[in-house]
Amino acid sequence: MGDSPVVLGLDFGGTKIAMAVCELSGDRLGAATVGSGGELGAQASFERGVSVARDLLAAKAPGRRLAAVGVATFGIPYEDRVELAPAISGWDQLALGRELRAAFAGAQIRMATDSKAAAQAEARWGALAGYDPAVYLNLGTGLSAAIVLGGRVVSGANGAAGEIGYNLRAISDVGTALSARVPLEDMVSGQALARRVNGGPPMAAADVFEAAASDPDVDALVTSFVTELAFHLVNLAICLDPARIAVGGGMVRSWARLQPSLERALSAGVPFPPELVVARFPADAPLIGAVALAIDAAGPQNAGPQNAGPQNAGPQNADVQTAPVPSILSEGLPL
Repeated sequence: MGDSPVVLGLDFGGTKIAMAVCELSGDRLGAATVGSGGELGAQASFERGVSVARDLLAAKAPGRRLAAVGVATFGIPYEDRVELAPAISGWDQLALGRELRAAFAGAQIRMATDSKAAAQAEARWGALAGYDPAVYLNLGTGLSAAIVLGGRVVSGANGAAGEIGYNLRAISDVGTALSARVPLEDMVSGQALARRVNGGPPMAAADVFEAAASDPDVDALVTSFVTELAFHLVNLAICLDPARIAVGGGMVRSWARLQPSLERALSAGVPFPPELVVARFPADAPLIGAVALAIDAAGPQNAGPQNAGPQNAGPQNADVQTAPVPSILSEGLPL
């Protein structure tokens, strides 16, 4: 491709940071993952992701101009902060937009909440393409959903549509401030499940599901976990009447245990039960959505020198429609 520009997608997660460098056509040049290093704090985690991304650009696109960077993140990204981002200490105080513009000077910058970026990827060329309305359910380190209407992801007045991790869990929660109650995500998420296993060394969520096959106590915990998730998924489906729900995130690795209980709950509790499927890109949809954001931002107008991009302070979400990128984009991306 000579000196033609490239784009970068970055997915900042609670446990890992994934990235991909692509041609403007969507053809993947290279990809990498690195642990988030969240225990070191927000700034260190951000700088780790940027450093590895720069190394990837140098290795896979040496000397080529970076036209745009698309970023997916847990929480709701703004220029000067990230709202609803408890997974890494201090991430809510990170001026993400400004930090990205400083790190990748001259490139267009676009940001999106991870589940909304994932939903847009699935709605464009994945499991939700042609289904309206539809829901993307993210079962990863955290818990969230994204709503697709007319092929577009619903942002909400504050960019927080679908943040079901903040749902009330009991009638007694009504009228109780968030600081005085336990939100759903603190009990139903990959991070919460690992934390709830008592005794022994820390376990990943997938290990907890595996251990449930031989440990009755862990099995009871997993059953309670899945039942509470099903309760909220049924209510969401009743409210939206979706044609299809696609599930992505790290816990999809335990789909054999999740699927039967969720399908039974939907069939019994929803007047018109939606189809329940695994997402086409179960582990890397946020990254694919981030690359799509970058391709959208680059566009044909970016053949020449770049400015620093828009400076708006509001949340930016993956709600721009474009033609599908080549399927090669999803081949071999890190899981």
